Amino acid sequence: MAAAPPATIHLVDDDPAVLRALRRLLTAAGHGCATYASAEAFLARPRSDGLGCAVIDLRLPGASGLELQAHLAAGQDELPVIFLTGQGDIGASVRAMKEGAVDFLTKPVEPQALLAAIAVALARGRRRRAAREAEANLAQRLAQLTPREREVLERVVEGRLNKQIAAELGIAEKTIKVHRARFMHKLGVRTIADLVRLVLGRRR
Repeated sequence: MAAAPPATIHLVDDDPAVLRALRRLLTAAGHGCATYASAEAFLARPRSDGLGCAVIDLRLPGASGLELQAHLAAGQDELPVIFLTGQGDIGASVRAMKEGAVDFLTKPVEPQALLAAIAVALARGRRRRAAREAEANLAQRLAQLTPREREVLERVVEGRLNKQIAAELGIAEKTIKVHRARFMHKLGVRTIADLVRLVLGRRR
């Protein structure tokens, strides 16, 4: 089995010296790096579904780091964000964290603090990807159900008994059992408890 490619850390900072230093640090730690001198340059990059995160300077020429974060969120870009700033700004820090930033670090950043924040960001990215893939897989399986199987499924999840569902739909109880067996097989679940967790988890 081929090894997974290294994560790409996107560094957004208008200071070339900072970009060089961060690239050296992250490359030595085994990460891939891409550098950008502005938010606009970062947004113009070719989009990739690869694992990674963005380390963004708070103060940038053109759009600010916070504006870049908002732009990413509006575009449903799930790349986790870490902020760097040369000035302590409590208000910006609070806003960034409320909007989902992984961390808000001050320059000169401690290497271990940055690497630790990146580890957290990449773990968050992996969880998001796993959840997205699970959702896509479930949607694909649900699409295999017939309209009648969907009707029975909805009522089973709501806690109705077979005889109640049969009466509501005007069909035989044994037919309900057949539909149940079929959609349980298609969805890959063995118990009603597993079915309920699967379907209700998707609705949250």
